[in-house]
Amino acid sequence: MLFKALSAAVYGIDANLIDVEVDYSGVVTEKDILHTVGLPDAAVRESRDRVRAAIKNSGYSIPPTQITINLAPADLKKEGSGFDLPIALGILGAYGAPRIDNVDQFLMVGELGLDGSVRPIPGMLPVAILAREKKIPNLILPAANAAEAAVVEGVNVYPVASLLDVIDLLNSTVVGQVQREPFRVKTEELLGELQHFSVDFKDVRGQQTAKRALEVSAAGSHNILMIGPPGSGKTMLAKRLPSILAPLSLEEALETTKIHSVAGVLDAAAGLVTQRPFRSPHHTISDAGLIGGGIIPRPGEVSLAHNGLLFLDELPEFPRNVLEVMRQPLEDHTVTIARASMSLTFPARFMLAAAMNPCPCGYFNDKSRECLCTPPMIQRYVAKISGPLLDRIDIHIEVPAVQYEELRGGAAAEGSAEIRARVLAARDRQRARFKISGEKIFSNAQMSTRQIRVHCELGPDAERLLERAMQQQGLTARAHDRILKVARTIADLEGAERLAVSHLAEAIQYRTLDRSYWA
Repeated sequence: MLFKALSAAVYGIDANLIDVEVDYSGVVTEKDILHTVGLPDAAVRESRDRVRAAIKNSGYSIPPTQITINLAPADLKKEGSGFDLPIALGILGAYGAPRIDNVDQFLMVGELGLDGSVRPIPGMLPVAILAREKKIPNLILPAANAAEAAVVEGVNVYPVASLLDVIDLLNSTVVGQVQREPFRVKTEELLGELQHFSVDFKDVRGQQTAKRALEVSAAGSHNILMIGPPGSGKTMLAKRLPSILAPLSLEEALETTKIHSVAGVLDAAAGLVTQRPFRSPHHTISDAGLIGGGIIPRPGEVSLAHNGLLFLDELPEFPRNVLEVMRQPLEDHTVTIARASMSLTFPARFMLAAAMNPCPCGYFNDKSRECLCTPPMIQRYVAKISGPLLDRIDIHIEVPAVQYEELRGGAAAEGSAEIRARVLAARDRQRARFKISGEKIFSNAQMSTRQIRVHCELGPDAERLLERAMQQQGLTARAHDRILKVARTIADLEGAERLAVSHLAEAIQYRTLDRSYWA
């Protein structure tokens, strides 16, 4: 007897359809002989023990015989415990436990406990998207993964708690349709919920210049580097940056959720990532941890920060080889990881915020304390950040130590709500501009060279100012484009249609700091 069930395997951030074929010989043997073929990994091979115990503890008695399980297509490596449920159903189906012979309208995934319970697995959102693409109307999955899969419209999601629950669900289709209501979530309501942050820019005293730079950075999704002595508030400012970022669009939320689902870091209760990610890896991270890797590649921190913020504190403390692998993601917004068996591409469109001290002791150019570092020591310290990496950071800002008067002053600082209102207004102008031209980008930082020429036209005075800055500071062509992008964002914050000299002058000012430290 042969029984077929449909399942899925996740590779990168996309899922592939897998046919689970179960055949039993019908000849009773002294003990069970269960073969799994189709390039299974250790977790898939071990499923035979979980499946056997789950079937027995669910009240089914199967005579010992030879059972062959084929996971097709056979040339794709299968990994993970998500095949437990379709394998168990295939075995029961081969013996006639379900009252239906054909389950090709159902795609099922899930790990089985020894008691027959169905446990959650990562990567459920790509599986739901696959079901919709392949026009498979019904998806059976663990109850804990239901909210995540239900954000995909066009698929009926049926959460199950046990193997018996799956059999009951399938038996209810004998009359022609499933006798159970699918699980639903209202995606627009999830995205529309008011975002609450535990931190606020009101807590930051002084640092008006840095706050302005962060506002520009958030409005255009520009990369930013903060340089200043210890205790000046660099980390404090960076941790409050998410509170002024624009909310995710539905398309961005689905992209981000898919990556977090595959990586296994998604909050199961939420189902959808509704806030822009904030990732802050420690400086001991490896290049594989930052970019992604593994025998079957998994997304790294730059991909987990997709559509969000990646904060690197104490930038020179990161190994140089780790920092250098960020060059390509910062430029192309994708990461391609090649292995002998496969090559996978992960999205990595993130906003980089970095903080560093100006020297090993931290007090170079500080007015209140004397720097104890020699010029060669300072040069070796800042040289850990290469010129090509610096060139990809749009805004360089100095964060000086806060004066006592500012620290103890009674004047109320501007809060995140006020700053965010200006950022959202600027983002709306960008969205309208790109929508009219039919371009699928979300912020000024994502503009290509062709788009810069269209949207960043300069008057004669601004043209002369930019030419003089390029010649005097020795700026590269990449720096030229990034200055224009930042100037476009400053103009959007002011509601101006054309770039003025003042917009360009502020943007150029944000590129001068690296010339003083790295000259």
